[in-house]
Amino acid sequence: MADTAGQQTFALERLARDVADVLYVEAEEVDPDESLLDQGLDSIRLMSLVEKWRAEGAEAGFVDLAERPTLRAWATLLAQPSGASRARG
Repeated sequence: MADTAGQQTFALERLARDVADVLYVEAEEVDPDESLLDQGLDSIRLMSLVEKWRAEGAEAGFVDLAERPTLRAWATLLAQPSGASRARG
């Protein structure tokens, strides 16, 4: 059985809402192509997002997301099959 839930669960729009929640802004204010670090995301907030998303089945970890801090990169990373982010070498 193919797992497509992750692709829908971690869609760009949902990620924007989650990030906006921790930054206390509207989702439309979060630029999907700009570094989230430049938009105010810090390591504490990132860790809270990682824990929330892991509880919902995400496989990407803190380092995976911190290395590519844009919503578009996260949407791509979180849509990958289990373990794909760790198979880099």
